[in-house]
Amino acid sequence: MAIKKRRYIKFWFVPFIAFVSWVLGTSFNHDLSAGDEETYKGLKLFSDVIELVEKNYVDPVETKELIEKAIHGMIFSLDPHSSLLPPEAFEELQIDTHGEFGGIGIVITQKKVLTVISPIEGTPAYKAGIKAGDIIIKIDGNSTKDMMLWEAVKKMRGPKGTEVVITIVRKGLSEPLDFKLIRDIIPIESVRSIVLKPNYGYIRITNFQDNTTSDLGLALKQLESGDVPLKGLVIDLRNNPGGLLNQAIDVSDLFLEKGEIVSIKGRLKTHTKIFNAHKNKIKHNYPIVILINGGSASASEIVAGALQDHKRALILGTTSFGKGSVQTVETLRDGYGLKYTIARYYTPSGRSIQAQGIVPDIEVNYKIINKEATSDESLLKEKDLKNHLEAEPVEKDNTETEPGKQKDKKKHPSMHLLETKHGPLKLEELQSDNQVMRALEILMGYEILKNIAG
Repeated sequence: MAIKKRRYIKFWFVPFIAFVSWVLGTSFNHDLSAGDEETYKGLKLFSDVIELVEKNYVDPVETKELIEKAIHGMIFSLDPHSSLLPPEAFEELQIDTHGEFGGIGIVITQKKVLTVISPIEGTPAYKAGIKAGDIIIKIDGNSTKDMMLWEAVKKMRGPKGTEVVITIVRKGLSEPLDFKLIRDIIPIESVRSIVLKPNYGYIRITNFQDNTTSDLGLALKQLESGDVPLKGLVIDLRNNPGGLLNQAIDVSDLFLEKGEIVSIKGRLKTHTKIFNAHKNKIKHNYPIVILINGGSASASEIVAGALQDHKRALILGTTSFGKGSVQTVETLRDGYGLKYTIARYYTPSGRSIQAQGIVPDIEVNYKIINKEATSDESLLKEKDLKNHLEAEPVEKDNTETEPGKQKDKKKHPSMHLLETKHGPLKLEELQSDNQVMRALEILMGYEILKNIAG
């Protein structure tokens, strides 16, 4: 999840070499710290390399492009969710969450290769048969080998009705597969609900947008409006890649009356904060079962972890993705942005789910009823990503620097959602989903036991 803030930072491209040369040519204070000395040596080495390449490389080089790639490599080496955002990528990140755009419906990330975390139900990618774990090797015939994540996202987005061809490699198949997909308009629809059985509701949250909590409130109001009080609720967070931190907190707060929801802890004091629950005017006292899987990440893990630690919900499914870090997005000059990790987050009991995930209370592999169960153990997780953060920080002697002001919050694009119109939930499909039916059995069993005890 990402926290977006604006801070103008001196960011040099073409003038960068002149700037470094000026710095290196000035008289440095002789009382430099060890850190300053290392910085000085690094800048001098960088300047030397740029100068040699500019003068002697076999082909002419574009200095701006060279420096941009160097900065990208530096930032990307920190962790898989930190990156330099060129103007095009920054624009993609800032797409209005109230708007619409054309997409194909997949959640993707970048390990060494472009990989599908999960297709979104009902989307062109889902209907075409693209699966979690598929490796995208080409987009419209263009190799993705050295393609940035944002570049891949931009290529797969486009006007409604236009075609994009995705070439994938799938484990167990000897030949690549081509998928011709027709893009569709994407309305922002993160909450859908249906009555599974009289007095038992089902809500699917596909991602956390800035209207998720209000939409969830409306869905709950509708489910609770029957003559008989709601006796149980299934909240489906499977394949939910996350989104806005504040929405994860607010969604959790709907079902908690007190106590901690989540804490974020960074190196700076301003990046360390505890978020607590508040008393609700409307009580939702019925039992809850939350469904998760390997595609449940970030904000969805915050909700699952908070309700699990407070024993407010039973978690069912398979271990979640394990993204437990918070990113900030800073505005740089010339339309560039910088996204980097500032904190880890922790569940109320102090668990870091970074690279570990939320472990369900009841593990149930997904299957369509009367068919063989499938496991998501082979799916890509946070711990599989290159340079991923460890669950806890490595002890270092770091000094605190002045932070910028935190403002709006945006979702991170390192696990990018390309979604499309979902359509209404279909009861018959849910009734053939073993995890949903197991959750319903648990809720109904709770009601039976409560009545016996009563």
